[in-house]
Amino acid sequence: MFSRSVIKKTLPEPIRRFLTGIYYGWHGNYASWEDAAKKCSGYNSTAILEKVKDTASKVRDDLAAYERDSVIFDKIQYSYPLLSGLLWAAARKSARLNVLDFGGSLGSTYYQNKLFLDSLAGLNWCIVEQPEFVREGKASFSNNRLHFFDSVEECFESFRIDLVLFSSVLQYLEKPHELLEQIIKEGPEVIIIDRTPFVTGKDRLTVQKVNPSIYKASYPCWFFNKEKFLGMFGDSYNLMLEFEALDRANIKSEFLGFIFQKINNQTNTL
Repeated sequence: MFSRSVIKKTLPEPIRRFLTGIYYGWHGNYASWEDAAKKCSGYNSTAILEKVKDTASKVRDDLAAYERDSVIFDKIQYSYPLLSGLLWAAARKSARLNVLDFGGSLGSTYYQNKLFLDSLAGLNWCIVEQPEFVREGKASFSNNRLHFFDSVEECFESFRIDLVLFSSVLQYLEKPHELLEQIIKEGPEVIIIDRTPFVTGKDRLTVQKVNPSIYKASYPCWFFNKEKFLGMFGDSYNLMLEFEALDRANIKSEFLGFIFQKINNQTNTL
């Protein structure tokens, strides 16, 4: 019998993804968040927080190059469109930038791009997260650039936010469109979306079961209709850039990123 390691090395990546998707990945098409949530263990797990804390601490202390979703990598995997958007926004503010990173864990994206962010004259990277992550963030990760908040309102009251980032987070919210509407009303100059899934047709609500090699969890996950999603930005923002994100799913879909600029602040383009 072939071992998992042999299969992983010998089978083409699309086949491996298909076989993995039989047991893990995204499944179903649920009528409501409540129906999907009944099939899930959720994300509010102490074990998940402890694993994220452990891997994030290694990156913070320069013992590892990069972590994403609690997984350690020996080399940083950059999203160059995201990095370009951050530096472009900072350049328009004299190399100073206030970022709201919604759902930013314990600073994954901040540390991912820290080599370049360190060159800015001023930076406040503000993470809005679940209460237990905020407590841990304030206790062990906050510094003069990295800050943690319990709510969007608290963050906007503390800093004049220039850029709001949503990276692999909107799809895991019960009411993502309401949050987007709130942010659009706040009117930051730049909004960046990354690692967000889209399908043809109407929004699809699935259940994602995480491979236990990462951690044991399952939770509802949206796949958005692209036209409807982009339509939310209406006359308030221009779409400056659309780009392909790194994620893949076992259902027919595409993961995309977008950079939006507030229309009344538009003076140049990427």
